[in-house]
Amino acid sequence: MGIEVVDSRARGLRPRRELQAAGVADLVRRLDWMLMGALAAVTAYGLWAIDGITRNDAGGSALGHQVLFTVAGVIVFAVALFVDPDRYRRLWRPIYFGTLGIMVLVLAAGAATRGSKRWIDVGVFTFQPSEFGKVLLALALAGLVVERRHTIQSPLTPLAIIGYAIFPILLVFVQPDFGTALVYFAALTAVLFVAGVRWAHLAALAVVAVVAAAGVLWFLPAAGVNVLKPYQAHRITGFTHPDNDPRGATYNVRQSIISVGAGGLRGRGVSGATQTGLDYLPEHSTDFAFASLAEQRGFMGASILLLLYLLIVWRALKIVTSARDLYCAVVAGAIAFMFLFQVFVNSAMSMGAAPITGIPLPFVSVGGSSLITNFLALGILQSIHMRRPVRRRG
Repeated sequence: MGIEVVDSRARGLRPRRELQAAGVADLVRRLDWMLMGALAAVTAYGLWAIDGITRNDAGGSALGHQVLFTVAGVIVFAVALFVDPDRYRRLWRPIYFGTLGIMVLVLAAGAATRGSKRWIDVGVFTFQPSEFGKVLLALALAGLVVERRHTIQSPLTPLAIIGYAIFPILLVFVQPDFGTALVYFAALTAVLFVAGVRWAHLAALAVVAVVAAAGVLWFLPAAGVNVLKPYQAHRITGFTHPDNDPRGATYNVRQSIISVGAGGLRGRGVSGATQTGLDYLPEHSTDFAFASLAEQRGFMGASILLLLYLLIVWRALKIVTSARDLYCAVVAGAIAFMFLFQVFVNSAMSMGAAPITGIPLPFVSVGGSSLITNFLALGILQSIHMRRPVRRRG
């Protein structure tokens, strides 16, 4: 019995490694380069803004630490590019229950800061699992949608999706982290919308959400049951009655509004931004990073940042329309809406147009967990775009 030897260099035959390399090269060519440019620009702009915002802080500029987080985020982004989204679909249950497990671990053994348990300290660094949970929840819920896509018009399917989403939302809410819980709810809304849930069902769910919010904010407190923490309730009442407590609950937002207005058209620069430099504006590198940027760089500087955000959201929505299947479309839609929601709420609260929630400003607020999560989300978006169906010419 002889053994036939086939020359792998013969025409029409290529070694497996060469085929894999060709596949990787083809995927890289199919990147959304406009989204890549927007990501590079907003990353550089964010680092530049952070250097100015934190330069006069007691510990000095936070640029060095943020650059390290950026490097970690770029690595996560690169890894996400080469993970086929179909793997997330097949593993949606482990992703979901793993996320729940980490949330429970945070409540049981998380590091407490200012009365909140949101972080896990692993010695070398501290990270916030609820930030990563934003993307993980979208991946898990999209898998559930695909599994039940044939019954999406039935009212039971949206209820099942909400049932799965409510547990991580509640676990984040009781940390307490009201802002991140709102982002999770935004992801849930986007999943239901892109999945094709009937408008009547969406309207009914909206009514239920409004009634639930009214219960938490007014009806239950009137009956002596306080669901929100005192500082959270003060933030809400401070938003609805901004003149009641200018030195207490509304101090932060007042200073934020002053900072945004003081920036004018071109800004006051780093040395002239007294609201930020003299620490009149609390949390100026995290919650109120937009207000600090507006004071230092003015309307022009803030507009550049918002336009970069708009470019990212536009490309994300384009990816939704070109996705190869329902799963990819739902994931991309959830990521796009979450990103837009965070930008809108953070910038709006800096100008007094929304209650203070603690939602970070993407790529600008100082912090590793939020930054790496944003890179992960955009890496998944690019992965979806790279695997879109392409019409062949001829």
